[in-house]
This record gives sequence, structure tokens and C-alpha cells, in this order.
Amino acid sequence: MIDGFLALYIFILAAFTGHEIISRVPVILHTPLMSGSNFVHGIVLVGAMVALAHADSTLGKVIGFIGVALGAGNAAGGYVVTERMLDMFKSSKGK
Repeated sequence: MIDGFLALYIFILAAFTGHEIISRVPVILHTPLMSGSNFVHGIVLVGAMVALAHADSTLGKVIGFIGVALGAGNAAGGYVVTERMLDMFKSSKGK
């Protein structure tokens, strides 16, 4: 029981820390920083898959599945934003 509370505490602490860090990034830097951190999203996704594979309870499997879904969406969204950002720098002379 205590391990669950410790994991919840770490999760809440990480969520608040991440929110504080991201909210202080200027808007002009947010997209380049997000595109440069796509590898982190992949690591988070792999970690969520490992957690899902080791889940013993139904609640653990549900939380692991949500983590995998959110991690995959975050990684895919990061690559979509990067592609759109790179399209802004392409020359329009070829059209």
C-alpha cells in the first residue's frame, strides 16, 4: 500500500514540476524545444510499455495502457509539429 502512495507522490511531484518548467518557456521557443525533445517522448513510451508489461493488477494495466496511449500521442504529435515547422522554411519557388 505504501508503494502505491509513493508512486502517486512521485507522479504528482513530476506533474507539477513539468508544468512549472513548461509554463516558463517563452512561446517563441516552445516549438523548437518540443521538436528537439522527441527522443524523450520515445523513452517515455518505452518506459510506459515496460510498466504495462510488468503490471499485475487491473488498475496497473489500465494506468499502463493510458501511459502508452498518451506517450504514443505525445511522440506522434511532436513529429507532426516538427514537420509543420520545417515546412515553414521550405522555399516556395518550386511551386
